[in-house]
Amino acid sequence: MANLKLSHIYKVYENGHKAVNDFSIDIADREFIVFVGPSGCGKSTTLRMIAGLETITAGDLLIGDTLVNDMEPKDRDIAMVFQSYALYPHMTVYENMAFGLRNRKMPEKEIKERVMKAAKILDIEDYLDRKPKAMSGGQRQRVALGRALVRDPKVFLLDEPLSNLDAKLRAAMRTEITALHKSLNTTFIYVTHDQVEAMTMGTRIVVMKLGYVQQIDTPMNLYNEPYNKFVAGFIGTPQMNFFDTTLKREGDKVIVIFQNGDKVAVPYEDVSKIHNRYLGGDVKVTFGIRPEHISVSKEGKGLKFIVTNVERLGSDSIIYGKLGDHLGEFTMKDEGNMIVVKMNDSSNIEVGDVLYAEPNPSKVHFFDAETEITLMSKIPPFNTIEAAVSGDSMTALGKKVALPAAFKAAIGGADRFELVVPPRAIVPGNDFELKVARIEKVDNDRLAYLRNGDSYVFALVGESVREGDTYQFAFENEKLNVTVGGEEVLKAIDDEVSLLGTFSKKELKEGHDRVLHFFYDIGEYSLETSPEQGYKINSIDGDNCYKYTYRYAVNRNAVRIVGDDEPGLNGRVVAFCDYGNIRFAKVEADGQEFLITVDPKFAADKVRVAFNSEDVSVYSTRIDMKIC
Repeated sequence: MANLKLSHIYKVYENGHKAVNDFSIDIADREFIVFVGPSGCGKSTTLRMIAGLETITAGDLLIGDTLVNDMEPKDRDIAMVFQSYALYPHMTVYENMAFGLRNRKMPEKEIKERVMKAAKILDIEDYLDRKPKAMSGGQRQRVALGRALVRDPKVFLLDEPLSNLDAKLRAAMRTEITALHKSLNTTFIYVTHDQVEAMTMGTRIVVMKLGYVQQIDTPMNLYNEPYNKFVAGFIGTPQMNFFDTTLKREGDKVIVIFQNGDKVAVPYEDVSKIHNRYLGGDVKVTFGIRPEHISVSKEGKGLKFIVTNVERLGSDSIIYGKLGDHLGEFTMKDEGNMIVVKMNDSSNIEVGDVLYAEPNPSKVHFFDAETEITLMSKIPPFNTIEAAVSGDSMTALGKKVALPAAFKAAIGGADRFELVVPPRAIVPGNDFELKVARIEKVDNDRLAYLRNGDSYVFALVGESVREGDTYQFAFENEKLNVTVGGEEVLKAIDDEVSLLGTFSKKELKEGHDRVLHFFYDIGEYSLETSPEQGYKINSIDGDNCYKYTYRYAVNRNAVRIVGDDEPGLNGRVVAFCDYGNIRFAKVEADGQEFLITVDPKFAADKVRVAFNSEDVSVYSTRIDMKIC
């Protein structure tokens, strides 16, 4: 048994096409992971890289604690089941299942024991003497599973194994594969384009699109809390309804205004994570609601639509409609005005009926019309807090505190500005205090709703904080953005220092051997890196790696000031940035500017900095890709 770790995996072909982009996941031992997405999204390519059938352009793949990027497929202790079954037509079932073991020179007695055990588990004992052509698709699929099973691998990889089966067989095989996973207690990674398979089989699901991971989560979290519009539309049958709307807050309600003028009200408390800038009635928002979360009536309440079709499926019915009360001639422009409702009893509904749809307010979804990212993230990305200036002080959240010099310089002579505050930048302190209205458990975090007038400030708090407490806090000022009149005047300080440089090697004589040494070069600063990192960069870019420019990124906390007698990068201090809680020096070196953290009393005009090579991440500047 083994866990897997995929860290910043890329697949880039010679023509520059990036099939897989920055794929990272930790897969625990015995998990059932499903990769799902439309054709061409990179899911099968990722599976083939895990199997060793495709080379990894960049990134690390570990099985257990072993790096396997360059390990042969046969040595990875992985078994793969293909979409086409890939059975040898001239061999019997027994011979197909025994073939791989015989290639490994396993004793015939042990081979027989393994084949018979697998055949019993899969209920194909009666077919061992048959050849594949004399078997049904479901039986051949079991043989393919059996051939993998006899190897007793650490990991099972299954690449759309049910796509060639009819609907009834697919449903039966889904159950069998799920039961097999539970009985074997090993890791399964399963690729499919069918979201029903993904939802019913996986402990976690990876949703992919165009080579990028969209979301990794449990089936129900994907269904209830999709990260973006793509995930929301891909998961669930029938697909979620989407409408172009605007939102207008009116007291304790938020009014959803549709393009045709219809309105639906939802309680503010249900959508309080939506930022206030979307609630003024002038920003386009995509409204989403699943067909099963809509109730319909013939009364004049809700979203008016006319029925265009009814599909009665026995226990459920699917009602299709068009917003408004006139059918007219359908065109593609009407697509955004179509609605789908899933309900139990449709016996009294016919085509042409005018009905009213009422969304369940606790099940609504809202997405940014441009980015398509949800407006109701588990943890809101930021709070916007107004501040007023008075000399060297600012007033925010009803408290007067010192105005950081960096803020004062950025806002110029403005007397008012806005602080864009991520919840993680709110820490215990004595600057501000608000009442804790409620606390919500979000994965491993505790999200506090801090009452601020008729809305909330969101913060992450520790276990000691309780609902009803008065929470005292401060801001990590360097992590805030500052805007004046909606225009950003100061960006949050990034956690990394990024510097452009080159890569080099030197062949040095050590005893009787000549040994290669590799270096990250930034101006005159030459930082030796490990042979493993050097060979990795060379394997990705070939000998051109010594001609290319790379971006070297290092955590700011790992950058240290050193003396003139130590290797380092010489720089000139061009400015200081004082955030109150922390101070930075802006340094110019090798024609580049970057910030370093300095002591409050630091006043030198020159500085020499250094860092360790193991703290450096290397990025290609030709392709948006992390190399190592």
